[in-house]
This record gives sequence, structure tokens and C-alpha cells, in this order.
Amino acid sequence: MAGAGEDWLSDGLDDTAGADSGLWVSGVDYVTAWRVAREAADRLNRALLGAGFELFDVRAVASTDEDGRGVVRLAGWPDVVGRLAGLLESVADGDGGAA
Repeated sequence: MAGAGEDWLSDGLDDTAGADSGLWVSGVDYVTAWRVAREAADRLNRALLGAGFELFDVRAVASTDEDGRGVVRLAGWPDVVGRLAGLLESVADGDGGAA
């Protein structure tokens, strides 16, 4: 998944992992959980693109936690995330917040 160019992977928004992100536990299936998280992140990234956002400004990032559960984090510049929050708030106000 790419935004406006292939450099979105190295534009400064990549520091989304926690301090203990390098710790892996033997026997935990991180890969399967990451794949599920990646599918969800890709879906969200397509929705962000469709709403007019650029993935070098804000994007969903797939990861796993220390227990091997899939995690999707939103990484973005604060002003752009603020715009996204405003969009989501307007949608929630329009239909009572139904998903």
C-alpha cells in the first residue's frame, strides 16, 4: 500500500513501536496475528486514501503486541490526525455514532 510515492515507509512516521517492541516470545505465532492486522491496516489505509488523505501524512500500521495479538496503530502528523478526528466526529454526529 503506497500513498503519493514509494518513500512513505521512511518519512519519519515509522517510530510507532513501543519500547519493548524487540522482545519476542518463543512459540508465539506473531506472523499470523500480524497478517490479520496488516489486512485491517490496508483496509483502513484504502479508506484514508478514499477520504482524501495521503499516507505520508497519516496511515495505519500493522504490528503485534508482546502476547502475539495483532495491533493496528494510527501514525500521523498531529494536524492531519486532527483533521481525521474532525471528519470522524462529523460522521458520528450525523448518525448518532453508529458504526
